[in-house]
Order: sequence, then structure tokens, then C-alpha cells
Amino acid sequence: MSRHKLIISSAGSGKTTFLVREALKLKDKKILITTYTEANEKEIERKFIDEIGFIPTNVTLQTWFSFLISHGIKPFQGLMNEDLFEKDIRGMLLVSKASGIKFISGKGFSVSFKEEDNFDKHYFSKERRIYSDKISKFIVNLSSIDKGSTFNRISRVFDHIMIDEVQDLAGNDLEIIKLLMKNCSGVTMVGDPRQVTYLTHIEAKHKPYRKGKIAEFLKDKCKNLIKDGIDELTLKDSHRCPPSICDYASRLYLEFEPTTSCGCCNIVPNIHEGVFLVKPEHLNNYLEKYNPIQLRWDKRAKINLDYYAMNFGESKGATFERVLIYPTEDMSNWIIDNKLKLSDGAKAKFYVGLTRAKFSVAIVLDYDNSIDYKGLIKYQLEE
Repeated sequence: MSRHKLIISSAGSGKTTFLVREALKLKDKKILITTYTEANEKEIERKFIDEIGFIPTNVTLQTWFSFLISHGIKPFQGLMNEDLFEKDIRGMLLVSKASGIKFISGKGFSVSFKEEDNFDKHYFSKERRIYSDKISKFIVNLSSIDKGSTFNRISRVFDHIMIDEVQDLAGNDLEIIKLLMKNCSGVTMVGDPRQVTYLTHIEAKHKPYRKGKIAEFLKDKCKNLIKDGIDELTLKDSHRCPPSICDYASRLYLEFEPTTSCGCCNIVPNIHEGVFLVKPEHLNNYLEKYNPIQLRWDKRAKINLDYYAMNFGESKGATFERVLIYPTEDMSNWIIDNKLKLSDGAKAKFYVGLTRAKFSVAIVLDYDNSIDYKGLIKYQLEE
């Protein structure tokens, strides 16, 4: 049996509660729970408060980047470059595209400083902040020269490492997962590959595993470490969505086990429940009657400003009684014909939007009355 685990979760399956309860079982172990965003870190903190009223002294909560800087870089940073024995690293600069730009080519391509030519400008801003897309690369390169010091130290500080939202990790982050598994007594990873709306960084390394393909990475690159530790069943059931929403959302990802509704939550007789198509001319009537949260791709989408709205990515992790989705053109085409291909980004965001709701999802679409849209209910104007 593997000492490391990957648990594939479904939306609303209670993965954060699962992680917290697993941590509470390990009372005599020093545990790190790490996740990509500060919002997820706060959610984990709240779950501990809900469960036992406090965060145990043997548990450390840190965001992924904070963990990497404090435990992966700072203890042995001088081994990478002699200047770092004297110069401090003043935190992180979050970037969403290539960093350390030397110049822009005539064709508009960004050309970065190479590590071997200019170490400082490759890794750091003028303010001595390390670029977020270079953090894991720095650690992987450091580990190749530090004779195991970095990850040996981590294994002494923490007996067990738990990684939430593991589907958001990419590039050299995956190498760090491998190094943690090689050196630490236990690594537990939880995530939903269908919800890759953010990535820690974009780089060429491990590109085939970029879009939430963490299970494939472990099978291909860490086979002797993960062994039989990939679990697709424990967190398969949704405690948020009814069967109608689970069934429809599962059509987006036929390669995964379908999400099933737990059948024990949100049972309210004679309630407006299901996935509905709403014509644009009926939109205001629907909003007034059911007051759903409006979900959109970004602020360019035309919405009703009298009702609350969020972007798909922003809604990740949230639960609402009802949502109303403004689909992109590609999403609308897929709704009409499920055989059409959606981009990875559009598919993930549509899945996130669908699975926020406890009772009903409405999708704004000027549908054809003569067509039967499988799994969808055509909303009838109500007084």
C-alpha cells in the first residue's frame, strides 16, 4: 500500500472537510496543509474552527508559494548563488506571463534573461522579489546541488504534507511533488481535475500534464512512489448538487467517473430544481422570481446590474442556492450539440459554474422550441 495518496474529488464532495478530518486523525504528527490561494487557506482554517473550534498546534497552514519560499528557497538559497548569502529575497512578485524580460523581438515575442547569463534578472525583480513563475524552478535547480539538504529539512519539519487544489499545480511544481514524495513519509493530494481555472504558472516543462492531469503525471513519472494510491471513489459524491445538475455537468468530462449526488442533502419537496434554459426575453422574469447569482466569463458579458454577479473563476469553491449562467459562444454551441469540442478553459469554467448550485442552474440561451435538449428543462414564463 502506498504511503502517498491522490484523491480525485468532485465538485461539492467536501474535499476540504475531508482533508481537515484526515489531519485531525494524525494527532502525533507534524502536518502541513498547503493550497494555492489565500482564499482556500482561509476556507481550511474555517473548517478546523467548525470541526473543533481551533487549529491544532501540530498543523501548519500555508499557501503553496509561501511554503515554497520559506521552506524551499530561504534555508539554503546561498548555495544557488553566492550573492544570496548576503542579499535578502523580499517576497514574491506574482506574474501571469513570462517574467524577467530582456527585450521584445521585432515579431512581438518576449525574450527573457537566461539564468546562466544574468542570474539576478532571470529570477528577481528590481525590488529583489522572486518572480512567481520561477519559484519552483529555483527550488528544483537548488535541489540538484544541495546534496538533498532542502527536502531532507522539509521531511524533518513535517511528517505529513497535504496539498489541496493539487490540480492547479503545473510545470516545476510537479517536480516538487515528486521530490516531496521521495523524501517525506506521507503526501496526500486532493483536487478536481475538472476545475482548472487557475495555474500556478505557465511553462513548457511537463506541458502534457498542465490541464489538471495530475493522475497521469503520477502514473507516468512517479509510478513507484504513488503505487496504488490514486483514489477516484472516496470523494465522488456531491453533497451540494442534485442528480440533475451532477448528471449534466458530468457530460463535460466523460473521461472521469460521473459525479453522483449523495442523496442525503438539500432534499426539499416541490422546489424549483434542475438545469433550465431561459430565453433572453424571459431573463428578467426568471431573475425576479428566483434571484440567482449571475455567473459570467468576465465583466464584458452583458448582465442585469440589479442582481449580483461573479466571474466563473471567482465563484470556484462557493455554494449558492441558484445560479444563472451567461454562456460564451463556444459554451452555447456545446449546449446545442454536446459532440462539439470545448477548449480546456471554457470547459473547466462551465463545469465550475454548473456545480455551484444546490437547487437550480439557469442558462441564458435563445433556444429552438422544436429541439429536445437532453438533460435541460425549457423555462416557461411564470407570473
